[in-house]
Amino acid sequence: TECVSGCVCPEGLFDDGRGGCVEEKDCPCIHNNEWYSSGEKIKVDCNTCTCQKGVWRCTNEVCYGTCMIYGSGHYNTFDGKFYDFDGSCEYVATQDFCGDKKSSGSFSIITENVPCGTTGVTCSKAIKMFLGVNSQVMKILSNRSATPLPAILEVIPESELLYWNRTVGLYLVIEASNGVMLIWDKKTTVFIKLSPDYKGKVCGLCGNFDDKSNNDFTTRSGLQVANSLKFGNSWKQSPMCPDVTQEIKPCDLKPHRKSWAEKECSIIQSDVFKICHSKVDPHPFYEACVHDACSCDSGGDCECFCSAVAAYAQECTKAEACVFWRTPDICREYQIN
Repeated sequence: TECVSGCVCPEGLFDDGRGGCVEEKDCPCIHNNEWYSSGEKIKVDCNTCTCQKGVWRCTNEVCYGTCMIYGSGHYNTFDGKFYDFDGSCEYVATQDFCGDKKSSGSFSIITENVPCGTTGVTCSKAIKMFLGVNSQVMKILSNRSATPLPAILEVIPESELLYWNRTVGLYLVIEASNGVMLIWDKKTTVFIKLSPDYKGKVCGLCGNFDDKSNNDFTTRSGLQVANSLKFGNSWKQSPMCPDVTQEIKPCDLKPHRKSWAEKECSIIQSDVFKICHSKVDPHPFYEACVHDACSCDSGGDCECFCSAVAAYAQECTKAEACVFWRTPDICREYQIN
């Protein structure tokens, strides 16, 4: 806390860090470089924190974890590790068939990544959600008119595991009775939410959900590696798929698209998202946006840009910084017939 007693204020009062002197009970708190008065509340994930005497007092609820896969190979793990991986194969996004429990899991989510554009980057084309181990029924939900790729979602449940689907705005939401939720924009963005019961019990490209991002790069064999390529390659479903050997930089391969990409993606760092900048670092999302806008050179380039900005907007909403950024000219929410 910045609230200290001393020669700057009369005895019994405290410097509030903003040029004033207050009683201890009125000391403010600071969060993400913003000041909050005593008694004010903020949301941190699923917990509520209250400013009391210059110190945050927070509830201690255990929160759902969220992993985001979007655009051309961008991943944000359950524990908040942001990385890129451009593999062309089926990969385990997350599952609880891990370590010694490989035969007793309850779900597995597989992402099928295919090239999108001519630079070699990949997008998630299909998502398969296996619920239980003896899957008999297959439900296919698809949007084949989506660009740059048709996207397919398959839900493959066991009879005793119930699941529900509903549409919320632009997203299709699949919720299963075992605490697994999948939120899909019917294009190339997927959010996977897991109940706290899965903490430390999952593995795959979304990490292990143990509140430590520094061990998220754990391979299928249980080794921790520093390289996203080694990590990602280990989670491919078929040994016939080639390993990814180098990181792709589409703006270097298509330099004529770079200035357009930077101009369009600057909205993430602009005043439009100003209220979010102190809560969610815009830099990795801006870099991912430029990467995608450069790489989508086979049609659907505006869609790639819109998905990248929407990913940042979604993180802002989670941090309680709701931004209305879509306009009739920028990524409108509806199509004009």
